[in-house]
Amino acid sequence: MRNMKPRILTLVVAILALVSVTQAADVVLDANTATTEDMSALPHMDDVLAGVVANNRPYVNIGELNHLLSSDLDDDQLEALYGRLFVSINLNDAKRSDILLIPGVGKKMAHEFEEYRPYSNIEQFRREMGKYVDDQEVARLEQYVTLD
Repeated sequence: MRNMKPRILTLVVAILALVSVTQAADVVLDANTATTEDMSALPHMDDVLAGVVANNRPYVNIGELNHLLSSDLDDDQLEALYGRLFVSINLNDAKRSDILLIPGVGKKMAHEFEEYRPYSNIEQFRREMGKYVDDQEVARLEQYVTLD
């Protein structure tokens, strides 16, 4: 029994470390504030491209970042990258083309984003999008939007 306690403790620590790494991987970084080092670790990024992104700040919208990166990355690479790096879109005035850059958002969901404008608060966004997707997906989408 004595030997089990250290093993259980080690297992618990390993599980907690895995959970924190998994949660960190789900965080979407802001292209206007992320460090070059953090961006270099993202899918399809290297030190040079991360430096280009950093040196061309600030980005008013995701379309500007997309224009910069689209000469170096294809659509699949951009979608993978935007799962981890993005410029938040304003729910009330974002162009459809910017909404469509949110990974996993197609024309139907982009229409739903637009249909409920103007949004008065983030709760309204959660409620309206929650009609179409589950709470986990609403929380994921929320990482990409703002009301600023």
